[in-house]
Amino acid sequence: MNEPAPTNDALRPWREAWPAALATWSRFTRLQDPRLCESHFEAAAEGLTGSFAMIRLVDQRVVIDLQSVAHHGLGDLALEILAHEIGHHVLAPATATDHARLLARMRRALPTLEAHAPMMANLYTDLLINDRLQRQCGLRMDEIYRRLAQGNAHAESTPVWTLYMGIYEHLWQLAPGLLGGPVDDAALRGDAWLGARLIRAYAGDWLDGATRFATLVFPHLVEQASDPRVEALMDTRHAGQGSQPAGLDRADDDELAPVVHPSQDPRVTGEEPTGGDVKSKAPVDKKAQDRSGQAREPFEYGEILRAAGLDLNDHDIAVRYYRERALPHLIRFPARPQPQATEPQPEGLEPWDPGDPLDALDWMQSVMQSPKVIPGLTTVQRTYGDAPAREPSVEPIDLDLYVDSSGSMPNPQQRTSYLALAGAVIAISALRAGSRVQATLWSGKHEVMHTDGFVRSEDAILRVLTGFFGGATAFPIHRLRDTYAARTPQDRAVHILHLSDDGITTMFEHDERGNSGWDVAAKALQAGRGGGTMALNLYSPLPSHIRAATGAGWQADLARARTAGWDIHAVRDMAELLAFARDFSRRHYADASAGVRT
Repeated sequence: MNEPAPTNDALRPWREAWPAALATWSRFTRLQDPRLCESHFEAAAEGLTGSFAMIRLVDQRVVIDLQSVAHHGLGDLALEILAHEIGHHVLAPATATDHARLLARMRRALPTLEAHAPMMANLYTDLLINDRLQRQCGLRMDEIYRRLAQGNAHAESTPVWTLYMGIYEHLWQLAPGLLGGPVDDAALRGDAWLGARLIRAYAGDWLDGATRFATLVFPHLVEQASDPRVEALMDTRHAGQGSQPAGLDRADDDELAPVVHPSQDPRVTGEEPTGGDVKSKAPVDKKAQDRSGQAREPFEYGEILRAAGLDLNDHDIAVRYYRERALPHLIRFPARPQPQATEPQPEGLEPWDPGDPLDALDWMQSVMQSPKVIPGLTTVQRTYGDAPAREPSVEPIDLDLYVDSSGSMPNPQQRTSYLALAGAVIAISALRAGSRVQATLWSGKHEVMHTDGFVRSEDAILRVLTGFFGGATAFPIHRLRDTYAARTPQDRAVHILHLSDDGITTMFEHDERGNSGWDVAAKALQAGRGGGTMALNLYSPLPSHIRAATGAGWQADLARARTAGWDIHAVRDMAELLAFARDFSRRHYADASAGVRT
């Protein structure tokens, strides 16, 4: 039976305990005031379900379900509960990025049981925080667990709960079984001792100790059943919701180190290892050990984000993934020098009306003309003309990007797609240089996804690049035709870039109106005025074999395309597209580098 919702008087002790709870960590600690929810319904609206407290890393907020607190009989432990939640913000995990890094380590140490990584991370960080608060601050953290055990006396004890309580009993030198830890089970008592030693040994390097804790609990987790006492402690389950953890596209080097059981860790046992190298008692992902420094696959990246509490679909995850993968490879996109820039030159005054921009109003001149300011009557604004400047201005070249998404290409939402990655590198570089980008993803007929013209939205471009069709191969000639049909010399220059394989030659077929693709492509190059490039995955022939219009089929088409003005860059495998993306600007505009300001 649920406890009644607390009254407003019940909020006062919690508000009064907040400053003292902050002081247990530092008098300089700055967090937003906690959200004190008076009912389960109000707590659920804040994202808190299952537990009586939670943290939100996105807005540095503590949320408390006071009705649930009353149900567990913890109403007089406001200081302890608040100090514990603050510890998650200050000590572990502290940030959304470290929260995700912790989960990545936990997942690796729990083969086949990766779904339990959020629970393991929660229990581990709770141990670190509670041990400090109990020993150094004199708070009654043990009382929380006594009451949780009393309130769930009917629940069958699980191995994980028994081991967890045994660790606390060792940490705080309590009598065996006082909190519900093991009494007669020698193996569990030994693991509880190792767990306590682990918490103390890695208190200052808690990320390094994460896999060891997961390895210690792993054998007991296999037998784990649902335990309401464990569920009540899950205050970091949704901690990452809405956050932007960074640096997860690539595994940390220390994350890929061999997984070590605490019993064979000299830092825990205090003894030197015997019998050679330290070995792990838990199954080890040997494949992961061999990929030190390599990037994660998109699906692995997504699993970590979801474990951290982020509610994202595969497409949203892919957008984040390729943005992170692209950042180290960004290049400056080219810009063309203009004849001469102009500078604004003050020329005079004219009336300012209420419909004019407010920042155009010249207050000084208005007051000088009349001490009584009347909008539209006495208000004035300064007019400007153009005067020649010393330095020439630069105009970025826009980018028109076409990416192949036919059946021969990988799904970028599951496996690394170097087409999507190369496109992201070049497109984001173009945006940072002030260019606008139009992105088009294509496969078979009527399988086309594109941005709404030339845009400055990074998200809109990445959503196109990370889409997937996996169908037939038919270049959308109508997109190329319509883009340049009404383009004028006054419009900015555009560079046309294709990322594909030999399927790009479908661009030279006839469109639905009967127009020749060769004519459409030629008109696009002429109207774009920025040149055109094809980066193609061609196992054979290499670039030297397509310089002469010999042979037949797609080889002859590419030779003709080169003659028509397309710069064709062939790569042996998709990974080489990254090198192409980095060198694209310098290689393609080397002849004009002396006159280009970037």
